[in-house]
Amino acid sequence: MMDGEERPWGRWDTLYEAPGFKVKRLTVKPGQRLSYQTHARRSERWTVAQGEALVTLDGKDIRLPLGAMLEVPLGAAHRLGNPGKEVLVVVEVQLGDYLGEDDIKRLSDDYGRTGGR
Repeated sequence: MMDGEERPWGRWDTLYEAPGFKVKRLTVKPGQRLSYQTHARRSERWTVAQGEALVTLDGKDIRLPLGAMLEVPLGAAHRLGNPGKEVLVVVEVQLGDYLGEDDIKRLSDDYGRTGGR
């Protein structure tokens, strides 16, 4: 299974999906970041596969080097960013009873997007 979408910050691709979980590859361009957001029905686990990530989790900035993993609990405000000069690749595992792209509440966004998706 491979589907995905381009975004202003990079792209995401679904690698595998089954009831209760989804595995995605997030590719973030240098100097870009995703929305600061929450999810009502899923938690996420991020593993840095290439580059270094700068994560904001409930207002706290955390640097994740290559190979590091972080859990984003259900309902936590979070943002994934790429502070480096090379492409950031993160493997994301989503766990929950609903994994649709419309389970996003954007708190802030560099690209002027609000609401879901």
